[in-house]
Amino acid sequence: MGQPAFHDARQSLKHSVALELRRLRFGPPRQKVFCVGFQKTGTTSLQYALSLLGYRVGGIFGVGDLDSFGQVRDRALDLMQGFDAAADNPWSVLFRDLDAAFPGSKFILTTRDPDRWYASACKHFGSRGSRMREWIYGAASPVGHEAAYKDRLVRHAAEVRAHFADRPGDFMDFDVARGDGWERLCGFLDKPVPRRDFPRLNTAAMRG
Repeated sequence: MGQPAFHDARQSLKHSVALELRRLRFGPPRQKVFCVGFQKTGTTSLQYALSLLGYRVGGIFGVGDLDSFGQVRDRALDLMQGFDAAADNPWSVLFRDLDAAFPGSKFILTTRDPDRWYASACKHFGSRGSRMREWIYGAASPVGHEAAYKDRLVRHAAEVRAHFADRPGDFMDFDVARGDGWERLCGFLDKPVPRRDFPRLNTAAMRG
């Protein structure tokens, strides 16, 4: 009866130990790091890469009990107190709030060709809708809303770049699909390069 709970606890302990060992090796983060690219732009790969560098990374969290995106923002800022980094929804669209709340942070815009990104989003999400995507794109599902989704992706990237236009030390573009990896990431974060391949996760090939 207690086996699943014991297994989960053991896995959680193993993860915590591994994370602390990474933090000892690479040093504690000097500032928070935010991935502000949209889903399906390499965010999962970057999340894992940051974890390997010793960052405690926050990702998607529940919003079923929230009534507005303002409440989502408030919850995100509160949760961020316990993390060193964050990626995925809703963090990407909160870059202005995160910049104001955590001065001195680093921001990474994961990017992808809009046509390939939209095709990947449709394959991954299908016609399944979500309140978060409704808030971000104006349509809960990507299927049948190509223009809205692609326009939002392009507009978001332009807004992020404009916000950090005069702060190159705080911001960089990062394209996993085109080969960006450890050297670019670690150079930006001033971390030693791990002796392992850069992670490539949550790809269509992996999901079958």
